[in-house]
Amino acid sequence: MRLVARSLVAGIVAAVLLMAASLSDLIASDEPTKPDPNDPALTARGKVVYAERCASCHGANLEGQPNWRKRLPNGRLPAPPHDRTGHTWHHSDWQLFDMTKNGTAGMVPGYETDMPAYRDILSDTDIWAVISFIESTWAPDIRERQERMNRQNQ
Repeated sequence: MRLVARSLVAGIVAAVLLMAASLSDLIASDEPTKPDPNDPALTARGKVVYAERCASCHGANLEGQPNWRKRLPNGRLPAPPHDRTGHTWHHSDWQLFDMTKNGTAGMVPGYETDMPAYRDILSDTDIWAVISFIESTWAPDIRERQERMNRQNQ
C-alpha cells in the first residue's frame, strides 16, 4: 500500500512540475516589452514595418509632412517628423507604444488625427520594432534625453 501511495504522490508531483514548466514557457517569451535601438534584428524588422506602414505619412527619412505644426483645413495636424526636429523623443517609450497601438485619440479623448490605432494591424513586437528603429536613428544626446524621460516615468 505504501508503494502505491508513493507512486501516486510521485505521479502527482511530476504532473504539477510538468504543468508549471509548460505555464512558464507560455509566460516567458522572447517578445520585446520595450524598444531596443541597439538590437540589429529588432531595428531591421522595425525599418521594414516603418517603410510599409508609417513612411507614407511620416516620411521615408522620418522627416514628417511639411508644416507639421500648422493645422490643415480639416483641423488636424500633419504627421510629425520622428527625427530630432520633431517631438517623438519628447515622449516616453510607453507613451509612444500607447499612441501607436491605441491611437492618439485613445490617449486624448476627442483628439482627431489621420493616424489610425494599430492594435488590429500590428503586433506588439512590430510596434516595439518600429520604435526601436526610430530611436536607432537619433543622435546620442537625443537618445540620452529620451532615456532620462523613460527613467522618470517608471
